[in-house]
Amino acid sequence: MKMSNFRRGLEERHVMMLSFGGVIGTGLFLSTGYTLQQAGPIGTIVSYIVGALLVYIVMKCMGALAVSHPDVGGFHTYANIYIHPSIGHVVAWSYWLCWTIALGSEITAGGILFQKWFPDFPVWLFSLIFIVIIVAINFTNSKIYGETEFWLSLVKVLAIIAFIVIGILVLFNVLPSDLKPVTQLDKLLDVPNGMFGVFVTMLAVNYAFSGTELIAIAAGETKDPETVIPKTIRATVWRLALLFIGTIVVMVLLIPTDKASLLESPFVSVLDSVGIPYAGDIMNFVILTALLSAANSGLYASSRMLWSISERDNIIRTARKLNHHGMPVNATLISLVGALLSLLSSVIAPETVYLVLVSIAGFAVVVVWMSICLARFNQLKQSHVTRKQAYILPVLGFTLCLISTIGVLFDPNQRFATLIGLPFCIIVGLIHYYAKKGESLHAATR
Repeated sequence: MKMSNFRRGLEERHVMMLSFGGVIGTGLFLSTGYTLQQAGPIGTIVSYIVGALLVYIVMKCMGALAVSHPDVGGFHTYANIYIHPSIGHVVAWSYWLCWTIALGSEITAGGILFQKWFPDFPVWLFSLIFIVIIVAINFTNSKIYGETEFWLSLVKVLAIIAFIVIGILVLFNVLPSDLKPVTQLDKLLDVPNGMFGVFVTMLAVNYAFSGTELIAIAAGETKDPETVIPKTIRATVWRLALLFIGTIVVMVLLIPTDKASLLESPFVSVLDSVGIPYAGDIMNFVILTALLSAANSGLYASSRMLWSISERDNIIRTARKLNHHGMPVNATLISLVGALLSLLSSVIAPETVYLVLVSIAGFAVVVVWMSICLARFNQLKQSHVTRKQAYILPVLGFTLCLISTIGVLFDPNQRFATLIGLPFCIIVGLIHYYAKKGESLHAATR
């Protein structure tokens, strides 16, 4: 199938909410508890400000690349053209791994949150229902898919705004709450593991922001990408920065570091403390909706990337099949492998496996972000841009990504991500390099 068989049914609002759908999920709603635990109040705020800056840099770099190459599975293209085909292959598989695992973590997190209502409810059964719903959505045409994701994402954006408003009312004693606002300066400035703890949590923060780059994936199915993509990137980045940083500030002022937990959403903790009937239960439902949306975006991203790998590198040929709606059905089904493996992990050890899944997905997306920054740097060089200021953003973005991958080596809960992710990238790159070299030698000797 040719790339033109993908239908351009996505509009600006669809692409923006698709990006929101990928970003606003477990990273913000659940794993912020871990970040607060490790970095403390001020450290958490600094982590998210640095994360927002990094996202801005990556999106600026990506915007220039996406307009030049509005393809399905864009990162593959950027790295192929501006770095090396083998690096492009690594980037494609890393991104597929990121979203396949992220899909698993969203489903695992959904099971954890659902147990708030039904402690004895089997996690695997709930996860299976989750999977059936997102597969059904992903098999429709791109316009229906975009419309569904628009409304799912809108629910959680409105929920975050409501959380920030309620949190501010609690802080100013307008609403009664069991939580006592953290106002002592020494507690606010407490960094349990020193400022180094900020760097250690950066991978989890990067994971929380991952999904913004879905805009490039969607470029190949977007009407008028040259106009829509730059506008969408600008609007998405500043809105996400406000939502994330506003949420984090409210959170750190209301939840003491020693009360933060990975197993309960800080959102639910805050709203449970407020005298609004069923506030915690309502937020729990909203978060489950958010997880459905994020998993929906995750399956979209992983299936498109697998289709791109199949189309460009001529492997897993069955993944190229599109249905009559122009949707990659086989690539979607293959990408569910990670989700199905997550069912097993959620039964065995949801507390420990969830953080490992988040960390591996965080590492994979950082590899993609590094490739975007490097590709933009090389694009500028190939275009003979001489202004030194033009190179600052890609260099800074690449450096921040590199620091976050090194930092997690010092966290026993997350170092597994680098220890698995780095060999994975090296092996995939070498296999591709020598396979293509062998093809070239064979072609030359025929």
